[in-house]
Amino acid sequence: MKINKIIDLSVTVEPGMATWPTNPEIVLNDIQTFEKDGYKEEIYSSSTHTGTHLDAPLHMYPPGSSVDRIDMSYLVQEGFCIRPKISGDEIHLDAIIAEWKKDYDGKAILINTGWDKKRSKTREWQYEFPGLAEDTIDFLGEHGTKLVGIDTLGIEPASHNGFPVHIGLEKYGITFIEDMANLHMLQSGKPYLIVALPIKLKGASGSMARVIAIDLE
Repeated sequence: MKINKIIDLSVTVEPGMATWPTNPEIVLNDIQTFEKDGYKEEIYSSSTHTGTHLDAPLHMYPPGSSVDRIDMSYLVQEGFCIRPKISGDEIHLDAIIAEWKKDYDGKAILINTGWDKKRSKTREWQYEFPGLAEDTIDFLGEHGTKLVGIDTLGIEPASHNGFPVHIGLEKYGITFIEDMANLHMLQSGKPYLIVALPIKLKGASGSMARVIAIDLE
């Protein structure tokens, strides 16, 4: 096995960055310094749903798995990037079907909307982002999808009431990655090894993750 290229699909987490509007601000401060202690160490705090992160099925579906109990085979698997048509702020089933290939069944699906290029503390980025429509839920579940990623703040538009897509996907046991970066660097239809490893937080609904795509020859 030869690694041809590794593509980082994660945002850099830093104080002041744009996050979900109701989340607390990120804290990242030195608690030890070279000058005072001879080494460097920091204290960090944020929501577990900050930056590039995984939503575990537990997030909005109480019987679902917490982030520390997600099947590891869901987090390290072959995956593909798609670029479906967006209608208003929704990606509908017909747009997913238009991109779908038989090879995608049971694989990770990363959705490139291009929205990560808008990342900033603006109403557009934080409230007007596109996401999956409700009519995509059963299709993804029935095609064996266990990991879905998107380069917006949420898997579904902020305009949805009650988070129906979150709940619907989580009932299928699907984990999803939100606030991804650099999906434009992936080729449509090309298989990659997707590695999405969250911090193993006991009982948590989600966790920040370092997500990469590995191009294997």
